[in-house]
Amino acid sequence: MLLNFRAANHRSIRDELEWQLQPVYEGDRPPGTTWEAVPVAGVFGSNAAGKSNVVDALRYMAEMVTRSHLLAEDGEGVSRQPFLSDIRESDSSWYVADLLVRGVRYVYGFEVDDEHVVGEWLYAYPEGRKRVIFERNGDDFRVGSSQDRPKELHTVADVTAPNALFLSMAARSKTATDVVTPVYRWFRSDLVFGGPLTNGPMNRALMLRNLARRLEQRGEPTHLRELLRVADLGIEDFRVETVEEELYPPRSISRGAETEALFDMPRTYRRTRHELLLRHTGRNGPFDVPLNAESAGTQALVDYAFTLEGLARRGGTLVVDELGSSLHPRLSAFLVGLFQDPKRNPQGAQLLFTSHDVSLLGRRAGEDILKRDQIWFVTKNEFGESSLYPLSDFRPRQEENRERRYLNGSYGAVPMVDDTFTLAVARRGETDGEGSATGRSEESTA
Repeated sequence: MLLNFRAANHRSIRDELEWQLQPVYEGDRPPGTTWEAVPVAGVFGSNAAGKSNVVDALRYMAEMVTRSHLLAEDGEGVSRQPFLSDIRESDSSWYVADLLVRGVRYVYGFEVDDEHVVGEWLYAYPEGRKRVIFERNGDDFRVGSSQDRPKELHTVADVTAPNALFLSMAARSKTATDVVTPVYRWFRSDLVFGGPLTNGPMNRALMLRNLARRLEQRGEPTHLRELLRVADLGIEDFRVETVEEELYPPRSISRGAETEALFDMPRTYRRTRHELLLRHTGRNGPFDVPLNAESAGTQALVDYAFTLEGLARRGGTLVVDELGSSLHPRLSAFLVGLFQDPKRNPQGAQLLFTSHDVSLLGRRAGEDILKRDQIWFVTKNEFGESSLYPLSDFRPRQEENRERRYLNGSYGAVPMVDDTFTLAVARRGETDGEGSATGRSEESTA
């Protein structure tokens, strides 16, 4: 569970930006929960304000944690995207995440420039008191005195390249992983980006294989069935079909020894794949449609369901840029409601998203879709610098119409539309129309 995220000098984020996810209003907490972070947080703002850059900063942090050891092999410094206006190239970028993993709070962060890791630190609070796991200042490492195996961590420090994160290297050490594994695994497995799967067909194929296995074991994928029912798409049911395929390897038409070797290879290969078939209601009875023949909205809905199945079982944090881009507003609201409901979300999984769908600021069935401490705004000033701030800064009343107040500009973060161009075009049209009418009149008189 993500409690807090901070970043600076990343794309349009110039100065420190903080996304504070701990509850503000005790009365807005989902009934029956003691979650230490809000289960949902949405970021709203005008186009190009920097909403996606908030998500991108968190994504960059996760990628550095899981892949920085590859930078050490390349030896090409640190790849980053700093703010490019008035900040010098030598100025560093930094990222900090405050996490709750299996009941223990951790604070992990790092600072990088184009060449190396400037600083890195990891603290744990197992009983509410700070314990230093490690601190790093350039090439100088300090391991906390309370660690069980400080020698092993020192060994990892000795082989950590200047442009690699110590956390990444320690997580791959056979002797030192126990003290850093919870944080590393959160970034690698519990932090999920996308919603509609963004990693291509291979990821969906894996999901379908797991779904087929669950169906064979009579495990009911509740989120998929419920989402399809609520969507009102005319889908009655679904099934997974196992397909055996024959693949033909490419054949060379050249002559020579290499060609002879090709013809010694098997002429076909067999592959097993799984295909999701959705059962629709037809005039002449039900019929099945493969998922890849469905609309983009239906495919997005299925992908969300796959992701939710995993999060509901193990917990975690789902981060979605532009929630609702392929979904009807009612479906987006339903997804938000799944995370707010402790019965459907027993592990306290989180949904963090950006969106232009202002209907999510309103109500559904008389209840607020998003609570007051779950709403954030991003705005960009005249210098291209993005800032993030919460709705709670305005001290909103629980009963106020937040959707209408946002559209009226009460909270800021709305586009200021300049009508100059539109008015100029309108005047041009009126002038052209008058000229045309005059020309026809003169021609008629002649």
